[in-house]
Amino acid sequence: MPQADVIWKNGELVPWADAQVHVLTHALHYGTGVFEGVRCYDTEVGPAIFRHAEHVDRLFRSSELYYMPVPYTREEIRQATIDTVVANGLRSCYIRPLVFRGEGPMGLSPLDAPVDVIIACWEWGAYLGDEGKANGVRAKVSSWRRLSPQGLIPHAKATGQYLNSVLAKIEVTKAGYEEAILLDERGMVCEGSGENLFVVREGAIVTPPQTASILDGINRRSVIEIARDLGYDLVERDIARAELYLADEVFVTGTAAELTPVREIDDHLIGAIGGGEGGPGPVTREIQRVFEDALHGRDERYRRWLDPVPLGEAAS
Repeated sequence: MPQADVIWKNGELVPWADAQVHVLTHALHYGTGVFEGVRCYDTEVGPAIFRHAEHVDRLFRSSELYYMPVPYTREEIRQATIDTVVANGLRSCYIRPLVFRGEGPMGLSPLDAPVDVIIACWEWGAYLGDEGKANGVRAKVSSWRRLSPQGLIPHAKATGQYLNSVLAKIEVTKAGYEEAILLDERGMVCEGSGENLFVVREGAIVTPPQTASILDGINRRSVIEIARDLGYDLVERDIARAELYLADEVFVTGTAAELTPVREIDDHLIGAIGGGEGGPGPVTREIQRVFEDALHGRDERYRRWLDPVPLGEAAS
């Protein structure tokens, strides 16, 4: 992966290579960490972090759910993120804040282990590829079900929980597909391995509800608002697996994936049953266009979502 110059660690900017942890770090053994995926874009109003406040807030809420009090305020984490981007001189980058239990007592009770915080950033293109963003990806419904709220907390963006997504991603990659779709414990459509999912059928847009074990995605919220602003009927409800194959269009959203169309699921071309040929449809294209405008500051309606980064001399 591409490296930047520095990483913010526990209040200080340290060289990339020196941002290390001990091998007995609690999170390394038990997955006791929470994180965020955030992006900074080179927008028409300068470099800006997309929906920064919401990402910081979700980081704190995830930490609270796992009894890990963040030893900084929300504003301190926000400023530290901006400082890290500025110090690395990046106009566009992916940002990874991580709160985790550090080196301390070993065992399943983590409460006496210290809480450490890092913020890293690096240049990272489209997670599912530029070709995927343009023309759609091939997906497969994984045999692995999305983790149950009876055992863990799907609403928390916790490190250990992503083993669930890792299993699904490996399974479908080995089978020749680009992304996994997970069902929840009831067999209803949940989400991708790292993205929320939307189905377009007969002009309406449907997305799984909060009760389907989804992560409350920030880009998901953005797309819901954009779709409604565009006049689409958008419904949050359970989606049966067969509805994926009957859909006119399918797309996924996430900070890493941004908005990526799905052109095929389980070897069914999306839209083919309705006479289409697979690939991104008109609804997906319109929402994707407005979403990209929002990300890059080209739509004044959504500039409130941008947190400017004053790069100054570092931008040259």
